[in-house]
Amino acid sequence: MGTHKARSWFVVPGDRPERFDEPVANGAHAVILDLEDLVGPAKKAAARRAVARWLTEHQAYVRINAVDTEWYEDDLAAVAGAPGLQGVVLPKADGSAPIERTASALPAAVPVLPLVETAAGLQNAPAVAATPRVAALIFGSLDFGLDLGIDVRAGQDDVNLLYARSRLVIASRAAGIAPPIDGVTTDLDDPGVAAADAGRARHLGFGGKLCIEPRQIDAVNGAFAPSEGDLDWARRVLAAIDGADGEVMVRLDGQLIDRPVISRAQQLLGTAR
Repeated sequence: MGTHKARSWFVVPGDRPERFDEPVANGAHAVILDLEDLVGPAKKAAARRAVARWLTEHQAYVRINAVDTEWYEDDLAAVAGAPGLQGVVLPKADGSAPIERTASALPAAVPVLPLVETAAGLQNAPAVAATPRVAALIFGSLDFGLDLGIDVRAGQDDVNLLYARSRLVIASRAAGIAPPIDGVTTDLDDPGVAAADAGRARHLGFGGKLCIEPRQIDAVNGAFAPSEGDLDWARRVLAAIDGADGEVMVRLDGQLIDRPVISRAQQLLGTAR
């Protein structure tokens, strides 16, 4: 599934190859095999080999270690030529330089998905989004909160990170790339928390969300899909316009229906299809 269509992005530790095929079986739209935070230093090499083997017959994105780490070069070399590599997730992408360096080592068709997870990364988000080969931005909300000293525990970051999320949405749209992907929900026991977080992200303009627990997948997919109420509204908007005898503005349920509203209705029905 293309970057612009994937709603649920499941992150799997790179040293757990027995789990690599679980996300898709559970309905995830995209899989990120992780070589960074979810893999300890002693297991980096083994994880790198396991991911490279997997990509010879399967497809996935890979999160490598940041450019300024000792593992970056080996990570990139291990996956760059893999036939199943769908894209590289790059941590601490605070500017264009690390993205350009990474992209130069990859085949032309393989995109880079920068993780924006610091104040510098957010400040430079427009330049990061506009860098060639960038397919979408990913919000590393936990590391971002750590960098700024913001409380980002599950269910508590809706206001704390509102500006940051909106800035990523605007930067992505201005650069003409796919909507950004939201960070993880740390509550592993209640899928409803992930659903609420995903719903908020969707209404802010995000296109998908990272998942770290299988029960979050359906919750995220459902939150990013148009509801039946949304679709019913969209159908009634288009029906009202069809019966308006050429008028460009009509009234529906006491609300003005004009060109932007009509376009939104068409987008909702297109997403459902």
